[in-house]
Amino acid sequence: MGDKLVRILYVEDEPDIQMVARLALEAVGGYTMEICSSGDEALQRAPGFQPQLFLLDVMMPGMDGPSTLKMLRALPQFVNTPVIFMTAKVQPGEVAGYKGLGVIDVIHKPFDPMLLASRVQEIWERS
Repeated sequence: MGDKLVRILYVEDEPDIQMVARLALEAVGGYTMEICSSGDEALQRAPGFQPQLFLLDVMMPGMDGPSTLKMLRALPQFVNTPVIFMTAKVQPGEVAGYKGLGVIDVIHKPFDPMLLASRVQEIWERS
């Protein structure tokens, strides 16, 4: 991908984690963030924001990460948009399951705020 990553849509239901991720990705990484608290909100806001990358929390009330991914993939403009899951559940079997859903990688929670942006960038460049 020759495109520079700028716009990231992040779905996370915990306000404190949203805040840390926003700092990590906007202040440290220089990305433009759209942060949503639910899968429903992400589906409403993604088309206007046109993210280049989705970061999805796996465990959320209501629509979880995998369901949100499925709904986003149903929108033609997001069929090929890269998705990274963020989760505390990172047993090898679980990670393989997530990748089977079509995510490009999984970032372990809790994440290091100082390293999150470079981790996202590294995954982006690989994908």
